[in-house]
Amino acid sequence: MQTYWKVFGIGLQDTFVYRWNFLLRSLFSLVPLFATMLVWRTISEAQGNIGTYSFSEMVFYFVAVLIVETFASPTEDEWRIAAEIRDGQISAILIKPVNYLLYRLSLFVSYRFLYSLITLPVIGAVLWTASDQLRWPVHPQSWFMFALATMGSALIQFFIAFSLAMLAFWILEVSTIIFLLYSFEYFLSGHVFPLDLLPPTVLSLLKWTPFPYELYFPVQILLERLNSQEVLRGFLIQAAWVCITGLMARHLWTRGVRHYQGVGV
Repeated sequence: MQTYWKVFGIGLQDTFVYRWNFLLRSLFSLVPLFATMLVWRTISEAQGNIGTYSFSEMVFYFVAVLIVETFASPTEDEWRIAAEIRDGQISAILIKPVNYLLYRLSLFVSYRFLYSLITLPVIGAVLWTASDQLRWPVHPQSWFMFALATMGSALIQFFIAFSLAMLAFWILEVSTIIFLLYSFEYFLSGHVFPLDLLPPTVLSLLKWTPFPYELYFPVQILLERLNSQEVLRGFLIQAAWVCITGLMARHLWTRGVRHYQGVGV
């Protein structure tokens, strides 16, 4: 574990070099947020409540989505891993007694940790701007469950990104596959709208996929829109998907290394 702690430190140093890029990226992420809020305000003024959401709850939903994204969503991890495989840089890791999956997970945690710290002022500004619309959880345990669900979200997203990057062992260019999956992920995770606006049958089927547990599930916990049974069921399914995606990432890495040829490296 000392090795991976040092990797975490190296990741902090590497990420800190791009601190201004992270800050600018977080600032520009506010543009779609405010545009989304304007769209839903227009809809709310035209027809009142949106499904079971008031306009205030809808604002809180998308602010919570921004918070979960900040703490849990990978930042180009799949591109970096795929580039290491494609360019032969992975050979330097293979000759070391290091678990590559844990190595990349340590870097991922360091990236998210420093990115979150750098973007805290931006998040604080958003919370202050929308303070009149926010309704924070009444029960203290909701914060703990939200943090736990966000950790599960981060692991699922990392393992999916890692698995996609592993395709670089077999395919020279993986960008098309990444964009294709992420287009589904962007829609089905609840990033565009709350998934409970979908027909109940569609939502019940969608809850068996990993995507709602990336954004929708943690946000619903923070909004306290789930009862205890729904929370427990959500955590069980999320934990199952953490295990499934983790095993898939490990399996693809093992198969990929056997297929890898570092000629001339």
